[in-house]
Amino acid sequence: MTTGLDADIVVSRSEAFSLRLQLHIPPGRTAALLGPNGAGKSTAVAAVAGLLPIERGTITLDGRVLDDPDRGVFVPADERNIGVVFQDHLLFPHMSVIDNVAFGLRARRVARDDARERARQWLARLGLEGMERRKPGDLSGGQAQRVALARALVGEPDLLLLDEPLSSLDVTTRTELRHVLGEHLAAFSGPRLLITHDPTEAFLLADEIFVVERGEVTQHGTADDIRLRPRTPYAADLAGANLVRGHASGGLVETGSQTLHVADDDISGGVLLTIHPASIAVHKARPEGSPRNAWPTTVERVERLGSRVRLRTGPPLSLTVELTEAARSEMAIEPGSPIWVAVKATEIGVQPDG
Repeated sequence: MTTGLDADIVVSRSEAFSLRLQLHIPPGRTAALLGPNGAGKSTAVAAVAGLLPIERGTITLDGRVLDDPDRGVFVPADERNIGVVFQDHLLFPHMSVIDNVAFGLRARRVARDDARERARQWLARLGLEGMERRKPGDLSGGQAQRVALARALVGEPDLLLLDEPLSSLDVTTRTELRHVLGEHLAAFSGPRLLITHDPTEAFLLADEIFVVERGEVTQHGTADDIRLRPRTPYAADLAGANLVRGHASGGLVETGSQTLHVADDDISGGVLLTIHPASIAVHKARPEGSPRNAWPTTVERVERLGSRVRLRTGPPLSLTVELTEAARSEMAIEPGSPIWVAVKATEIGVQPDG
């Protein structure tokens, strides 16, 4: 028996746009569909969730066929046992928080007291004790999204489907909820499908990433696969950010054995740094002027991308660095070459990391 999610989807939304998507997600693994607006991500959500019949292909979840137009099989959304968390929560505004979470169980004829008790347990797990009687309009964006996550998980779904779950939140709330999502994704035993246009979310939360452009999967693999070997200009751009965790204080960030100067003097505590590969300068010797963020390292990998080249550096801080092929050739950089790298404090993005 096939376990997890197997999807071979062909569906058209207009004469000009069709989605062709193949993916397999084993139990206990998180896959991300990552792509720009209009790439076909929402169409994929609708097809997997049972909101849109496919034209060709099959969708199978834990060996159960959900959609197979050739065999005349189409399982409606309410019979698929898929937990869905939407971008805009889609909570019932007239219902209390606890009744929103219990709604799916009640629709499956679970006794009211049992449904409410299970809902209460999930609200407690997600830090929402005391909010059971509130209405969605009384919640913050982060609280509403936690309620939506509780509603998706309370029914013990076979698949967890997250459709841009963090995109409507502010930066601080998004950072906090990303940690919550990470914890509950890790604890969920079934397959998980994350839909996002944010590479940071995909890189931090997904085991495997499917890059979708113009209705087609143009690349799939781990975050490192896409960072080091992007196959399209879009993939190269979205994969650009180096993500570095550290601890900030007084404009300095400790990242293990390397200290970085950042432009934000006020932020403190755990932080997530983003550094674009093209913003990192490469030198064969110590750069003149002694920039504050400069250190010697060794090139571990060289990947050629037409007129551009991506390097992977070694300790003390492994980074992906981008430069032109002409610059690489002039400096005779190959795997094993000693180099210096430098990055301006203003080129380092800083956000709280919970």
